[in-house]
Amino acid sequence: MARAKFLCDAERCIECNACVTACKNEHEVPWGGINRRRVVTIQDGKPGERSISVACMHCSDAPCMAVCPVDCFYQTEDGVVLHSKDLCIGCGYCFYACPPFGAPQYPQAGNFGSRGKMDKCTFCAGGPEENHSQAEFAKYGRNRLAEGKLPICARCVRPRRFWRATATKCRRSTANASWRVASVQVPGGAGGARPMKLRRAADAVS
Repeated sequence: MARAKFLCDAERCIECNACVTACKNEHEVPWGGINRRRVVTIQDGKPGERSISVACMHCSDAPCMAVCPVDCFYQTEDGVVLHSKDLCIGCGYCFYACPPFGAPQYPQAGNFGSRGKMDKCTFCAGGPEENHSQAEFAKYGRNRLAEGKLPICARCVRPRRFWRATATKCRRSTANASWRVASVQVPGGAGGARPMKLRRAADAVS
């Protein structure tokens, strides 16, 4: 089974934070505190400076799933790592198990159980509640995948080739819409072949 992944082209990222803003607006995440997506710059102001957009990487073998004492994490058939806020006890184990990305976020600082329910990037796939329900939106934000749409960060950034996917043939279908990540390689100029960008099903190449 192919799995959906985020891949940011650090050669093209200009630290505009459009992906961060779009994510917050789409899911109505308040400014300050939780950041499902953020832009990190290394070698700032020095030769070799690079910026990259970072969020939950939806690991195939997710360490957060392995350490959660209440098993609130689960993976969809597309490989998206989601969690149930109803089961989360705010222990923070997932946060410490995710040192490279710091994807798990909490609404406030505090000791075990007092920091609130964990929040993170959902790949715009909602949560365990019924698709498009008020409960799903209130806890996890908009479920764009169930609408046959791309994650908002991948949709908002120009040029569109900024975002790509490492999955081969990843499909998500609803009653009247679907999307696909093509498994082909396209020329990438001096940098060699590059993965094809995320596309809608109607535009994807088999």
